[in-house]
Amino acid sequence: MGLGFQLVHWPDGFCRRLADRGFFVVRFDNRDAGRSTHLPGTDYALVDMAADAVGLLDALGADRAHVVGASMGGMIAQVMAAHHPSRVLSLASLMSTTGRRGKGRTSPRLIRHLFSRTARTEQQAVERRVRLFETVGSPGFEQDFEEIRRAAALSFRRDPDHRGGRRRQYRAVRAAGDRTDQLARVTAPTVVVHGTADLVCHHSGGEATAAAIGGARLVLVPGMGHDLPPGAWPTIVDAIVDNARRAR
Repeated sequence: MGLGFQLVHWPDGFCRRLADRGFFVVRFDNRDAGRSTHLPGTDYALVDMAADAVGLLDALGADRAHVVGASMGGMIAQVMAAHHPSRVLSLASLMSTTGRRGKGRTSPRLIRHLFSRTARTEQQAVERRVRLFETVGSPGFEQDFEEIRRAAALSFRRDPDHRGGRRRQYRAVRAAGDRTDQLARVTAPTVVVHGTADLVCHHSGGEATAAAIGGARLVLVPGMGHDLPPGAWPTIVDAIVDNARRAR
């Protein structure tokens, strides 16, 4: 998942759709999020977070996987495919970017959300998450605010003091810089999915990602923002499944 987000932010219904198509779906918390290890006072890089995912595959006894990442998770998935090609059957990069300057820029409208204080109570966490997705969510799709509230409450219970981890993850993203040259090494079949109404990561980031990876397919979803609205699930799931079928 993305910056500061947890495995619970992959909607159950979305994952069930993938399972119904024949996949064994594994969600996990990145380091410094949810119930994974938190690392105060430690700096790390996206390549370390990609190695975490490879280590999880080792622990599960899985030689290879179809890898899907959203936002920062898309960056981690990209690095995983570039540095550990034998472990990635296919790559799906959702609402992410390459790190190249000027691509995937964030709208200035989001500044107040990015620098808000840490929620002190579960109710505050839920209210802030709803306000955030009222801004960054998909204007072209109906939003499931009941699911947003449920996931926000659950994530607060799982990791109430998450701000330090979010900062360290952000530093890892900033330190990664432009990964365009790395992406040229990706050999896994790749699909890049991006919403045309994404304020967190402009769709130019998705376009740059698809251009950097040989043979990558680009799926632009009209009206989708920086979220996974139920109305877009059929398009996204079809894109992931169709891309996975390209794997040897």
